[in-house]
Amino acid sequence: MKPAPAALGWGAWGTCAAIWGGTFLVIAFGNDQVPPVWGATLRLALASLVLLVIMAILRHPLPRGPALLAAVRFGAFQFGLNFPFLYLGEMRVSSGLTAVIYSTVPLSTAILAWIFGLEPLRPIRIAGALIAVVGVATIFFSQLKTLAEPWPMLFVLLSSWSACLGTVLLKRGPRLSPIDANAIGAGVGAAVCWVWSLLLREPQQLPGEWAAIGPILYLAIVGSVGAFVLFAWLVNHWEVSRISYISVVIPVIALTLGVLLRKEQVSGPSLAGAGIVLTGVVVGLQLWKPQPH
Repeated sequence: MKPAPAALGWGAWGTCAAIWGGTFLVIAFGNDQVPPVWGATLRLALASLVLLVIMAILRHPLPRGPALLAAVRFGAFQFGLNFPFLYLGEMRVSSGLTAVIYSTVPLSTAILAWIFGLEPLRPIRIAGALIAVVGVATIFFSQLKTLAEPWPMLFVLLSSWSACLGTVLLKRGPRLSPIDANAIGAGVGAAVCWVWSLLLREPQQLPGEWAAIGPILYLAIVGSVGAFVLFAWLVNHWEVSRISYISVVIPVIALTLGVLLRKEQVSGPSLAGAGIVLTGVVVGLQLWKPQPH
């Protein structure tokens, strides 16, 4: 496949970062109205339905063989495990802190991509990720005293690892259309989340008020159909460790939105940590010089 122009790659990367920077906040608002994993189930089911309709309009055949297996694995880890841990964690962890914990994704992704033989373990990527982790630790410990127990933060960390594994498994399989990968993946994720919701004995009712419907619609259409399709396109054109640096820009956006729209408190050390995180982005992505694509 012909390499994508640099402007398209950076445009997709920036759009994903902007959308997902607000996603954590929208999840928190949605959790106020709908049981968390049931909300994730509805989001994924709607996204899968929309994408399957798009596939039918474009006359895309359903993936088969190794391609189908790659999409199923992507859905199981990126959505079926990632989303329940994320939504449950955000019941107690602020949206800004959740996004900050997610900024450890580049380090996890780089290590997994190396383990699976997809990419070498490049020192500059590790250096940038480690700088970002220092920023994460700064914010983490400044806010840890506000939580009564560590389990919600552990759920968020498990969520980030599941997302990393889903991305690497998608990259490792045959190249798939971003629409196809997410149509199948979201469907698989919805089924897995539904089982989670049953096991958690959540009330499974369709929301009837806009305060509950709005977040699900936004997360399904903008977050899943929009951002995840762009993300899957990036997986086809960029190295996964490079793409993963989206996760260290998102916390800065999420912290800002959390303060402005949800009145979440951000301390001085948290702001300092956000600055360290951005430094990690500059180092890891080598933003001071042109990037190969």
